[in-house]
Formats: sequence, structure tokens, C-alpha cells
Amino acid sequence: MCGIAGAINYSKYNLEAIKTSLYHRGPDEQEIYIKDELALIHTRLAIQDIADGHQPFHYQNYSIVFNGEIYNHLELRSQLEEFSFKTTSDTETLLYLYIKFKEKCFEMCDGMFAFSIINYETNQLILARDRAGKKPLYFYKDSDSLLFASELNAIKAGVSKLDIDEEAISSYLRAGFFYSKYTPFKDVEEVDAGSFYEIDINSLELTKHKFFDIEEFYNRPSSMNFEESLKSVDDALRKSVKDRLTSSDLEVGAFLSGGIDSSLIVAIASEYKDNLKTFTVKFDGAYDESYLASLTAKKYNTQHHTIDISMNVKDDLEKILFNYGMPFMDSSAIPSYYVSQEAKKHVSVILNGDGADEIFGGYRRYVPIANNIIGLASKFSFLLNIMPIANNKKSLYSHIYRLLSMSNKKGLDFYLSATSDLFEDSYKFKSNHILDEMDTFINSCRLKGLSKQLYLDFKMLLLSDLLVKMDIATMAHSLEGRSPFLSKYMLELAPTLQDSFKIKGKSTKYILRELSKKYLPKELITQPKRGFEIPLKRWVENDLSSNINDVLSSNSYSSTFIENDFIQKLLNKRIVVSDEKRAKMLWDMYCLEVWKKNL
Repeated sequence: MCGIAGAINYSKYNLEAIKTSLYHRGPDEQEIYIKDELALIHTRLAIQDIADGHQPFHYQNYSIVFNGEIYNHLELRSQLEEFSFKTTSDTETLLYLYIKFKEKCFEMCDGMFAFSIINYETNQLILARDRAGKKPLYFYKDSDSLLFASELNAIKAGVSKLDIDEEAISSYLRAGFFYSKYTPFKDVEEVDAGSFYEIDINSLELTKHKFFDIEEFYNRPSSMNFEESLKSVDDALRKSVKDRLTSSDLEVGAFLSGGIDSSLIVAIASEYKDNLKTFTVKFDGAYDESYLASLTAKKYNTQHHTIDISMNVKDDLEKILFNYGMPFMDSSAIPSYYVSQEAKKHVSVILNGDGADEIFGGYRRYVPIANNIIGLASKFSFLLNIMPIANNKKSLYSHIYRLLSMSNKKGLDFYLSATSDLFEDSYKFKSNHILDEMDTFINSCRLKGLSKQLYLDFKMLLLSDLLVKMDIATMAHSLEGRSPFLSKYMLELAPTLQDSFKIKGKSTKYILRELSKKYLPKELITQPKRGFEIPLKRWVENDLSSNINDVLSSNSYSSTFIENDFIQKLLNKRIVVSDEKRAKMLWDMYCLEVWKKNL
């Protein structure tokens, strides 16, 4: 696990500043390699082949810098007998795979990756990113140079001046994340997940290629019955966990909540490793899952750590948000930061349950979609005009209120109402090309029902929010996070399964809950999806109230995109909206203000 960067016509960029900005991603070694007008930068967190896995790695006319892990790379070496290996690292395997198989190598690899390969003979630079987008990769391009890096902060460190893309900022405020390739800056893009880009070093002409789109697998329905599907999921998850547990020269631990995703991972991992180190956290003002987690830890005799964390939000907030290099409003980034900080004291590699909800249907909002209730609910949406605001987000009344609210919407309006639900029904943003692009993407999806919603969440919410959150939170502490549910095998299997195996009646992640009966204590199996229970309303109204009022009361950057009159009414509780939604809107704008202040 590492930080990578590189440049064409590198003299335009501050290479030392770029390397320094990536230090936290690779504290073990840092290297700048220069050849002609090309530069490659690598900062190494040594996980595999600690003695010899140095980068950049060179072979004949090729050089590679690689961030990530290829878990099946030793298996793939059997197809590379013509090469004489110098190391046991997956970096060397990956380069030889590309040399021999070109773009076909991406389909062969199970792992998370962002890398660049330079072919000096053909004057071509390759940028590539894994199927789900676990590992980040950004690039800046102008008329005569190009810079790529693992983080936006590295791009900022290298380029003397970046111009803000205000349409991207406006889209962020409404959606709560930056969509697809877009970033806060003009001329800076994120490499698309499941893609590789070919760049001509002389002309800077860029050609994009797609090697994975999960939609293709949704269009390949499996004929397996439920029992066959259950076994296939079990087999795929076992292989995914085993490979991520054993392909490390350092000890691997696991996050363990009271939910079934992380608990399944711990149960399976414990079959391959005795005394697995597991970590449960307790937060002030949060739901306490430590008892439920302890049941799994006790059953599998893990070396369990329950960590009490007091979140020093006011003191640490700007430091935490700065790591993202962009406005980032997912408040669970804060506990994720503290969890990773504590886990790093014990291990350098951690297993997590990321992705399970988005491929197996873990959110309660999927239930009405899977059960075709949306159309029926739309007939009663007029009742919202007389219904009181829903303030208890966990209540049945709140679920009905939200269902009625989203039921009469289409396209982007429906998607955002169902997911981030920030300014929907409260403030109307001006349209722009990014919001229009999001709407077109949603409306052009040919999938239906639950499969469509899962696909959209995988391509939007997971990619642009949840994976960004965890990558930055873990790597800020030089901790590598591995996600078995996002393996090649799971991503090629889960979409083919029948929707009814994922949502059954009111039961979310039905097939995983059935699988849990084989591994987990009964008390865990029926637990609802919780995630980190962030006391956002308390933060906004108490801990951070003065901060938020100070930056939003006058001359705020947010007022460039949202009418100041609306902002002031929101601050003074003169907008008719639930307390939780008010807190989310203010938090969204506050995160923008923190980012702008620290530019």
C-alpha cells in the first residue's frame, strides 16, 4: 500500500512537495525517479516483500509505480514462466502481466489498485484503477504537461495554481459528493474505476478504456436456486477473506462491529488465523455495539480490543477534513479517522466490510423499491402537505414520510431524495452540466427495480463517498484497509443473483443473513443496518454551533451557490425541516467553508 505520483514535463511541478504530501501513505520509503522529462514518485508502506519490494520497479523499457494489492498474484505467476522474477512482490507480477497480456491482465487480477506504467519504447503512459475504485488516482493536465497522484493534496502541492470549478462545487453541495470524474478543480479529474487510460507522452493525447462495468453482470442473471446461490456466496467470500488475510508479510486484523458484514469476515478469517486481532469501537453519543461484537469475538476466540473513543471534534475537525483535499461532508469520516488511528497502534493491515450493503442490499430504503411500493406510495404523496415533519429518523413515521417524499420524484431528484437527502424539497439549485450529466446517467440505466438502485449506489455513493472516506481515513494513519466484499469474485457473482435473494419482504441482505446462521450468534443475525451512529445534530447545535454560525453568518463561500437569505433562515431555524436534515445541510456547507479556508 503506497502513495504514487508522476509527471510528463516534470519541471513544471514541485516534486519534493508532492513526495512530502504523500508521506503518510508510505512512511517506509520515499523515492523520486527521473528519466528524460518523465518523473515517477513512490512512497511505500511495506506490506509485501518488505526487503525487496522497492519502487519504482523497472524492467527493460518499462517502469511501474503501484498502489494497492493483487491478492492472487502468486497464482498468476504460473502464467509468466518466461520471466525471471527478482522479488516476491505483486508489483513485479503486475508489470509482467501487463507486458504479456496488455489490457487482458486487468480482468485476471483480484485486488485493489491504482498504478502507472511507462513504456519508454512507445512513449506511452498507462493509468489504471481497480473495479470498484478502492484506490484513488487523480490527474492534472494542461497544454504541455500532465501530473498524476494518489491524492488531491498531492496535486495541489505540485501545481502552483489551481482554478476552482464552481459547477462542481454547486453539484457537491446538492449531492453531498463529487460525481464521477469531477473534482473541485478545473483540469483535475479522477481516473474512472474499472478503467485504464493510455496517454501519448509526446502529444498528451488521452484515450480511455473500460475493462469492468458491474452493469454487465447485472445483465447476466444466474439460473442458480437459493441454496446454490448461498453456497456460491459462501465459497466466494471464503476465498476473498483468505486471500486478503494471507497475502501480507505483516499481521492482519479486522474491524468488528455488531453487524453481520464484519462479523462474517471475522468468523471466516478466524478459520485461517488463530487469535485474530479484532477491533470494536465505542463513541460518545453513539449506539454501543460492543456487546454484540463481543459475542462474535468470544465465539471465535479473537484477540479482541474494545476501544473507547472520545471524538475531539472541535479540536481535530479541520485536520481531519483537510486530509480529503476537497469538501467532504460524510460525517462518518470523523469516527473512521479515530478508529483507524487506534487500530494502527496494533496492526498495519485491517479487514473491513465495505461494499456489502451496495451489492447485497443492506439499506432499508431498498425495501420499498424491491417490493414495488414506490408507485403505490406516490398516490398518497399529497398527504405530505398536512403531515407534521418527521424528527425521529428511526421511527416508522419517519420512514413513511421519507417514502412519500421520494415516491413522486424521478431521475436525479429521486436518487438524491433516497440517498443523501440534503436540500431536496427545501432548496432548488440552479441546473448545471454536472447535475444534468448525473440525471442523464440515472435515466439512461437500463436496469430495473432493486438492481438499478444497487447499480447506481455502486457507481455513485460507494465510489464517490464511502470508498473515498475509508481510503483517506485509514491511509492518514498508514493503515491498509482490505475489503473482501469488493473482490473480483464477489463483484462478478452478487449482481447475477436474483433480487429476491437480497431483499425478502422487509429483510435486507437476506442471503447474507441466511449465511450468517452458519457462522454467527443468533442475536446478530436480525440486527438492522446502523453504520456509525454519528451525533450530527448534537454537533451542529452544540459542539460546533459557534463555528458554523461564524463562517455562515456573513460573506460565506456557500452563499455563492445558495441564497444567503436561505442560509440565514436555516441558521435561525426558520426553515420548516426536520432537525436532522437541518443539521445535514449546515454540515454540508460548513465542510465547504473549512475546505475553502484551507486552500
